[in-house]
Amino acid sequence: MSRPTEFRATSPHPVDRVYATMVDRQVLTDRLRTMGGPGAAILEYTGDENGCKYRIRHGIDEKDLPGVVKSFVGSRGITIERDESWTRTGDGYDGTVGVELPGMPAGAQGTMRLGPRGEGSELVVNVDVTVKVPIIGGKIEESVAQQIHHLLEMETEYTLSRV
Repeated sequence: MSRPTEFRATSPHPVDRVYATMVDRQVLTDRLRTMGGPGAAILEYTGDENGCKYRIRHGIDEKDLPGVVKSFVGSRGITIERDESWTRTGDGYDGTVGVELPGMPAGAQGTMRLGPRGEGSELVVNVDVTVKVPIIGGKIEESVAQQIHHLLEMETEYTLSRV
C-alpha cells in the first residue's frame, strides 16, 4: 500500500523563469547547503535546453525525525536520495521524481508539472510514499508524506526567493 500526497504552489513569475531558477545548479547547491542536512550534496547533474536531470542527497539528523519514524530507525539519522528529471513539454515542464532511503524499506515515486497559471505559474507535485513495514508502515507513510509536503514548501519558498 502507498500514501499519496499532493503539493501545489503558485508564483507570480513566468514558467520559464521559475524553471530556470529551480534547476540552476548553483541554486540547488545553495539550497542544499541551507536546508539539506548532514551529508547534503548534488550527486549527479545534467541539463540542456530540453530539460534537466539530477540526483541529490539530503540528510535528516535523528533529533529532527518525527516520533513514529524515530521508533523505526532508532538512534541514527536518515539519508534520502532523490532523482528529479524535467522535460520541456508545450507551455511548461513535466517531471518525475524518485526517492530512495538507502538501507530502509521505504521510498516514493511521483510526477511534477510546472505550468502557466494566469500571469504566473503553478507547480504541482504528486507523490506516492511506500513503507514496507508490517503494522506501523501506514503511520510511517503518513508521517513521511507530511514531511515531504513540508520540505516542498520550504524548497519552493527558497527557490522563489531566488527568482
